[in-house]
Amino acid sequence: MSERRRIYEGKAKILYEGPTPGTLVQHFKDDATAFNNEKHGTIEGKGVLNNRISEYIFTRLEEIGVATHFIKPLNMREQLIKEVEIIPLEVVVRNIAAGSIVKRLGLEEGKSLDRPLVEFYYKNDDLGDPLIGEEHIAAFEWASRGEVDDMVAVALRVNDFLSGMFGAVNIRLVDFKVEFGRHWEGDVVQVLLADEISPDNCRLWDMTSGEKLDKDRFRHDLGDVLEGYQDVAKRLGLFSSISPTKPVLVS
Repeated sequence: MSERRRIYEGKAKILYEGPTPGTLVQHFKDDATAFNNEKHGTIEGKGVLNNRISEYIFTRLEEIGVATHFIKPLNMREQLIKEVEIIPLEVVVRNIAAGSIVKRLGLEEGKSLDRPLVEFYYKNDDLGDPLIGEEHIAAFEWASRGEVDDMVAVALRVNDFLSGMFGAVNIRLVDFKVEFGRHWEGDVVQVLLADEISPDNCRLWDMTSGEKLDKDRFRHDLGDVLEGYQDVAKRLGLFSSISPTKPVLVS
């Protein structure tokens, strides 16, 4: 069997050439990074959990009409996706003050925002993914006006959906980051929701205790990182109850 051709490797995922033109295989790694790659670690099993959680969320989003790059699951760590040209922007939606906005604006962590706040960051690790405005996007032609409008509309729709989905299992969606990509079919181009949605790029707090169930456990050395991710998967119904000590992911 010939070795798969690697297209790209990032901090948390590897992209391989797919079985048919216009497709890729997205592989989830156990690597963990924080603070613009200054902190590194390995969390055994994280890739499996992120793959399953992201697959579940993207499937649910497709069901409500949100166009994504997701095609189908392949195995515990991989999924088949549509090949896209990633737009070099990270779109962050904030419902509660946490993370970088707390330091930037001197806010109290946990302060509820009056309405969801959408921010753009220029996707460039060497520059630390700086915060930018829509004027920067237009000036440097990173995305068209129509694409920006579409990304904001989709991000807010995803926020509404995820807030309800997580709220139903007693999890507060504090904020999250999404990415988008251009997908061509012939001469027609469509902007699709891409990358992943998992505890790696969402802040998720238990509604009762305030316990963090996301990558902040790794960022701030809170411990039991994998257990936080497992808790999210369990609440979403993605674990069987075969064993309380060794839960099995439901496919």
